[in-house]
Amino acid sequence: MRLEGLHHITMITGDAQSNVAFYADTLGLRLVKKTVNFDDPSAYHLYFGDESGAPGSILTWFEFAGAVRGRAGIGMIHTLQLGVPSAASIEFWATRLADRGVSAERSGDGTSLVFEDPDGLRLQLVVADDGNPPLQAVHPEVPTEHAITGLEGARAYSMFSSVEESVLTDVLGFEHEGNGEYRLQGVDRHFHWAYDAAPALAPRPGAGTVHHIAWASQDDDHLKWQARIAEADGYVTEVKDRDYFNAIYFREPRGVLFEIATMSPGFAVDEDAAHLGEALRLPKQHEHLRAELERTLQPVVNPRTVASEVSA
Repeated sequence: MRLEGLHHITMITGDAQSNVAFYADTLGLRLVKKTVNFDDPSAYHLYFGDESGAPGSILTWFEFAGAVRGRAGIGMIHTLQLGVPSAASIEFWATRLADRGVSAERSGDGTSLVFEDPDGLRLQLVVADDGNPPLQAVHPEVPTEHAITGLEGARAYSMFSSVEESVLTDVLGFEHEGNGEYRLQGVDRHFHWAYDAAPALAPRPGAGTVHHIAWASQDDDHLKWQARIAEADGYVTEVKDRDYFNAIYFREPRGVLFEIATMSPGFAVDEDAAHLGEALRLPKQHEHLRAELERTLQPVVNPRTVASEVSA
């Protein structure tokens, strides 16, 4: 039994439309799902990823309209690493971001590019040259040879960042590579995880911060993971049906909220794969609220849909 790598990472945004414009247009990802928060259906839950909405490509956001910017601190993820195919891709993205008014900083060796999204979330483009199959979306302004290839890693703040975290290695199956660096190897994909020394400032949840990170599990292993975490004296939730996957949640010892999510049924279970993210989809438990939500949720314009209508 082993985890399959990353499933998704979920953040908070204060503005759904600027979030969609940045990720589905500037970064060229696909808006995979437009739905609402299970626990607060008055708030959007937006999913972005590759063309099929594959685990390992998925970034999601809860919108809390007008939320003030947060600040990553101890026990929180502070940087997401997105893969690109080559050093030439770094050059392409440096130019594209500059043209869109996004300030970015290149590493000295030209293999990474650091910038922030509209909410202040720190993103790093890295050359994905160590074996992950590419998970790419299609965008008319982003050539395939430069398109983002999926998520490669994430970094969190922790005390004792260089000390091996045994829950990762002994319970969850991560490999410790030393100095706070870990690797989760699945059958097809891997993911880099790291702890960095925490800053002195206290953490402050809000827009631009990460809510949780989810690891992918084969469906048949999901209850086994729940039992393994409980046996290791971790507090783990009951299985929650999230329509597109089943989920369990727990906090790892450094404070980051972890989820383990099943690989199926996937994001095409309730709409045609060719039209992912175009219509508002509601969790089954909130479908009776559709009329109210369609009236009160601020409409979100998907750049991909607009482009299709213009070209038709």
